[in-house]
Amino acid sequence: MARFGPGMLVAATGVGAGDLLTASLGGSAVGMAILWAAVVGAVLKGFLNEGIARWQLATGTTVLEGWARFGAWLRYGFFLYLLGWSFFTGGALISACGAAGDALWPLSSDPDTSRRLWGVVHSLVGLGLVWAGGFRFFERLMAACIGLMFVTVIFTAAASGPDWSAAARGLVLPTMPEGGTAWVLGLLGGVGGTVTVLSYGYWIRERGREGAGWLRTCQADLALGYSLTALFGIAMVIIGSTVQLQGSGLRVTTLLAQRLGDIIGPFGYWLFLWGFWAAVFSSLLGVWEGIPYLFADFLRVHRQEPARAPPLRSTRAWRGYLVALAVVPLPLLWVPLQRAQLAYALMGALFMPLLAATLLWMNNRRAWVGALRNGWLVNAALIATLLLFLGVGASEALDALRKLMAP
Repeated sequence: MARFGPGMLVAATGVGAGDLLTASLGGSAVGMAILWAAVVGAVLKGFLNEGIARWQLATGTTVLEGWARFGAWLRYGFFLYLLGWSFFTGGALISACGAAGDALWPLSSDPDTSRRLWGVVHSLVGLGLVWAGGFRFFERLMAACIGLMFVTVIFTAAASGPDWSAAARGLVLPTMPEGGTAWVLGLLGGVGGTVTVLSYGYWIRERGREGAGWLRTCQADLALGYSLTALFGIAMVIIGSTVQLQGSGLRVTTLLAQRLGDIIGPFGYWLFLWGFWAAVFSSLLGVWEGIPYLFADFLRVHRQEPARAPPLRSTRAWRGYLVALAVVPLPLLWVPLQRAQLAYALMGALFMPLLAATLLWMNNRRAWVGALRNGWLVNAALIATLLLFLGVGASEALDALRKLMAP
């Protein structure tokens, strides 16, 4: 963890209930022909995160500070997006943790009541752990969740009895099966997180990584983290391919566990549920820890305060946003806000292309990054990421627009 901690932290934070359900439903719908998409998505997200590290190590400034060079429109536009993202993502994480807790130990005969109670408990416990524990404790806690998440999911995939020859073909022979376009786009765009990738810059700073000499360490760190992310996506597609799943939402998780229980036995049922819980709770912890840095950094840049004086984690802005993340989205456990969520999805669909485009510009200017200027391989990966996420973002925006206009 001393060498590879931040990469695993950001990768695990980006793996949540949405990725789990998309991968398993995709595997159930079109089989293992889409396994390659989990690998490609993880690789491209890794290059995107490498660009964040490259900028910070070369300049000593965060990406938010770099965006200030483009003008106030980008900084304030991202700030508004961050507020909406925090509210809806916080609500989704709390609901997912509630569903995981209810599946393991119902607190009420009414599933909705149990889910809400567990959601509140997870949110407030996460708040307490992040507030009082410190960054080193956060790393150890996440390491435990990451270990539980990956071991259980990969073991369950192996024990479900998949067709290994089909899995090998799906990994090395990229194909687009009939009806698989949406699932491929979902895997490519969902694996590895979105706004949470920006947390990496703050976490390597907590680790004391400053200066160009740390770039290779960060590259190895991210390679390991996103390799685990790819393995998780592969395992979930394999698990989904062994059962027939129908439906949507978090109810699919319980159905998937029941089907695995039929194949593997009760041990498989409980093992998968614990792995699902570890995935969603580690995502909640990562968001509660990492996203307040963005808010505190925005205020620091806006006020033109000197960097890290005081450290962002000790500021009232960081702690205040942490409390807001854990408390403000709680009403979403009771209020259906489907159209509001669709409007938010429409607004934020192009965040990843924006990040890729700005990193391409920032990290290719020798006057800004000096010797750490991008090479051809990094540029090719960022261009591919930009084009991919433009397609994914456009697809998500059109889908959200159609649903918003539906009667």
